Amino acid sequence: MGCVSHNTYWCPTVCSPLPSCVSIQGLHPSEDTANAVCRGRGEALPSWPAAGVSPARGTRHLYCRINLAVPVLQRFFGQGDTRPDFRLSKESLAVLLDLLQQERRHGWGATIETLVFLFWLASGASYRVVSRVFGIPRSTVHRIVHRVTAEVVAVRHKVICLPKTAEDLAAVTHGFAGLARQAAFGKAAGAIDGCHVRIKPPSGPDGHCYKNRKLFYSIILQAVCDHQGCFIDTYVGWPGSVHDSRVLRHSPLYRRAIYPPPGHFILADGGYPCLQRPLPLITPYKRPVQVTWQPSIKSALQTQLMDDVVDSGGMHLQTMSH
Repeated sequence: MGCVSHNTYWCPTVCSPLPSCVSIQGLHPSEDTANAVCRGRGEALPSWPAAGVSPARGTRHLYCRINLAVPVLQRFFGQGDTRPDFRLSKESLAVLLDLLQQERRHGWGATIETLVFLFWLASGASYRVVSRVFGIPRSTVHRIVHRVTAEVVAVRHKVICLPKTAEDLAAVTHGFAGLARQAAFGKAAGAIDGCHVRIKPPSGPDGHCYKNRKLFYSIILQAVCDHQGCFIDTYVGWPGSVHDSRVLRHSPLYRRAIYPPPGHFILADGGYPCLQRPLPLITPYKRPVQVTWQPSIKSALQTQLMDDVVDSGGMHLQTMSH
């Protein structure tokens, strides 16, 4: 087996010649912690016996260990803030890793693959840049991104789901009422809106359909969120030039009419129609309410105002004459 020649892991075995990224220094305590984290997730790293030592039958020795000289890994396994690199806190990263529960008995391990995928997703960088950051081949980054993407899509329904119980629905409605500080919003079961996800200009005769009103190419993500801003329903894929109301009419949320339950409604902005069926939507007034005065009241106010002006003017003239 050849020596690992990349930065993410380093091999404690002396190889000749030594690559610049291979270290033969003693393990830092935090490096033991990092490798213990990976092993705790079922990511047993392959065995590599020490030089000149024959391993006992049935035993496994680590031949690769996390190289904390890589800044991204140092911040993740250390005490650094992970949000600048991955857009997620350490708590959220732990939840995602436990949710995926993908056991890796070979390769880079589920933890490293998830970090590579999140860094690529958070930074929007190319495979070449991500490979330099983690010190792994560009082709490996490509395979990791596609594999972890499929795994995340497979478990999305565990996270993005409508309220399942009456207690969950009550928590959402009470949350909206608390945000609005009005009891009238106690029946609000969600808020809907659309978002343009930027894409590369598609080729073909229909590519111009993806240019939105902001003059960049995109696809539309329609999402319903709860009072905490968490997605409870998503629908994505329409070209950026399509209006929000048309995307709504073709969405499963509208066609199946399974949410919200009777007596509840979803809040929307002016880009959506105000509906009662099949999907109850409440939108703002397109024009502010105009106060109309009755002619008798209006004329009475004008007369009273003129009298006040005349009286004040006469008193002012009398004062000047004295």
